[in-house]
Amino acid sequence: MNTQIAHLPSLDNFIKLSNHNINEFREKGHTLVHEVLTKDEIAAYRPVIVGAADRYNTEKRKLEERDTYGKAFLQIMNLWQVDEDVKTFVMAKRLAKIAADLMGVENVRIYHDQALFKEPGGGPTPWHQDQYYWPIDTNNTVTLWMPLVDINVDMGMLTFASGSYVDGAVFNTEISDESESAFDEYVKEKGFEITRAKTMKAGDATWHRGFTIHNAPGNNSKKMREVMTIIYMADGARITPYKNEWQKNDHHKWLMSKPIGELIDSELNPKVL
Repeated sequence: MNTQIAHLPSLDNFIKLSNHNINEFREKGHTLVHEVLTKDEIAAYRPVIVGAADRYNTEKRKLEERDTYGKAFLQIMNLWQVDEDVKTFVMAKRLAKIAADLMGVENVRIYHDQALFKEPGGGPTPWHQDQYYWPIDTNNTVTLWMPLVDINVDMGMLTFASGSYVDGAVFNTEISDESESAFDEYVKEKGFEITRAKTMKAGDATWHRGFTIHNAPGNNSKKMREVMTIIYMADGARITPYKNEWQKNDHHKWLMSKPIGELIDSELNPKVL
């Protein structure tokens, strides 16, 4: 692991969420919070996260050699385990408190983090639900999605079907061309409002529930869309029987194969608030 950078700013102070953000999250299943990190804070943490993502990225194929999922983004997971500086970011109490306040709970744990870098020319991210992959017994989950650089729609802005989380899991399908087609038809049939920001500043963050249907267009710019994400779940969640092979894989990879029915409290799922 790297030696921690002494001048990294602490992110353990709390910020008060607006009633608008809390109400929007509970109604629509997503919200955008501006200036979660200040300009100086994101300037300090960006090189830490980008450097770790570069070191641990295992995708070496050219874009044209990948499938739809592979073209959507470079995905580097659980950087907090291998880099002490990224760990400072992922374990930040400020971020955890926002997650807890949005969900209306006292304590939260980490499911995992992931850097999601969409390359110039990178393809769209199909419609999907994150929690399809998670063998957990609570709907009290939320993903922080924070750009490390200023972004606009042309770079692959996260896009939500507002209110789509209420029915839980819709289809038993992973992120793919098939999920794009099935969810697109479902979203149109249900008449969900399609919502996305026109621009986001580095250090802003969207927050969405695990069952909120979302996608992102391709990156039509010449600049890497650098995004860091953290998935939180309410403390007290338990492991459920698998509904698909992906959940079986997640049980092993992120939950340390603890017995089904037990509390999610392994060393890979630390309580951060």
